[in-house]
Amino acid sequence: MTRIAIGGFLHETNTFAPTKATYADFVHGGGWPSMVRGADVLTTIRNINVGLAGFIADAEARGWEMIPTMFAAASPCAHVTEDAYERIARDIVDGIANAGSLDAVYLDLHGAMVTEHLDDGEGEILARVRKAIGPDLPLVVSLDLHANVTPEMVQHADALIAYRTYPHVDMADTGRASAKHLALLLDGHRYAKAFRQLPFLIPISWQCTNDEPCKGIYRKLAARENDDVPTLSFAPGFPAADFPGCGATVFAYGRTQAEADAAADSVAQLVIGHENDFDGRIYTPDDGIRHAMELATRASKPIVIADTQDNPGAGGDSDTTGMLRALVRNNPRKAAIGVIYDPASAKAAHAAGEGATVTLALGGKSGIPGDAPYEASFFVEKLSNGQFVAPGPYYGGRDMDMGPSACLRIGDVRVVVSSYKAQLADQAMYRYVGIEPTAQSILVNKSSVHFRADFEPIAETLLICAAPGAMPADTAALPWTRLRPGVRIKPNGPAFAPKT
Repeated sequence: MTRIAIGGFLHETNTFAPTKATYADFVHGGGWPSMVRGADVLTTIRNINVGLAGFIADAEARGWEMIPTMFAAASPCAHVTEDAYERIARDIVDGIANAGSLDAVYLDLHGAMVTEHLDDGEGEILARVRKAIGPDLPLVVSLDLHANVTPEMVQHADALIAYRTYPHVDMADTGRASAKHLALLLDGHRYAKAFRQLPFLIPISWQCTNDEPCKGIYRKLAARENDDVPTLSFAPGFPAADFPGCGATVFAYGRTQAEADAAADSVAQLVIGHENDFDGRIYTPDDGIRHAMELATRASKPIVIADTQDNPGAGGDSDTTGMLRALVRNNPRKAAIGVIYDPASAKAAHAAGEGATVTLALGGKSGIPGDAPYEASFFVEKLSNGQFVAPGPYYGGRDMDMGPSACLRIGDVRVVVSSYKAQLADQAMYRYVGIEPTAQSILVNKSSVHFRADFEPIAETLLICAAPGAMPADTAALPWTRLRPGVRIKPNGPAFAPKT
């Protein structure tokens, strides 16, 4: 029987964010499944929208025996601590090294992990795995669309395969695609590699694959694959990691080097040709709320606003108060915002009980310039233990644990408050505290794009607002110091030049 060692280790690192990822964060998982080891991986990581789950399903259908090491993931934030990285990496590498005779290895990684002691977390773990398994055993990796792919990652893996959707509704599909490519390698096929780093950073708000230009780019990319080039990826990158490997990349695997190079070059030139198109309208908090209120007067569905700069899916702490202040100042009817991460306020609401009024300094505790706790009295409308299922297309049926949570109301504005943070990308993240999202006139989601998978069908229109947060919508606003020289820090923006 074909024996495949498998594992998962995912973190998207915003090196400008306020909070680091500890080992405890990986144990909990945030919006990801909790940490699991050994045989528990095969029972826990299945039938959800995760790369490893898709791989497991496809591998079982092929009759492969899987030797699971562990799965660990944490919500995006600042650097992974050295302690967390080394403990998890050791468990995965040792699990592979001690698995006995193997035919291949598959890993579910993110591709944008920076640690306290390593710029390239994935490049390092792949180097360690390659050392453990030798030069010839196939090693295939699924990656996030936001991966900052490095030459070291390409060097050590036989294939890297990235998601093609943002919102990431194809994570499990990418795991299945990885199994398909691994089957080709196990049949004796070998492929040349081509890798291209693109010359400008792409802001995440304009990486959405529901819209142009990415929608058309990925359609043409898929059409470019064939038997001679079975795997071709474009990763727009995660543009908040201050190291030389940050940015958009294209990587291809071809029957010959010429075929791989031609495929990678064609997609790279396609992306470069759309540089002018990676841009759009972003509102200030008050302008966005007022425009939403005006639209709501003739809308039959909610106006949904992205609080993009405090997106916990991009390293924010999900606790800034700029959009809440704009809501209260402008006093719309039937509005809701979520999720504000504030364990102390959630605890106070639970202590007071449903129907009570509590005075809180809500949110604003992550030290973001221009932000502060919002001090006001709130009515405690609904309490929850924070446990529910998120069935929408992004989370894909994951069991969620937001900890003690509450729906607080101030005027006609309802606020979801939690004890753990996760990106508001599922309608259930309102419903679990008693808010029916379809009944609201305005919804403000702490998310950039992932929310669109579940909210576009119920939205009249979508807006993007920029309140203070850890992930600037304008990548040129970040204080870059370590990018590779010459890369443009935004589309058509200035080229990065290191200070001497």
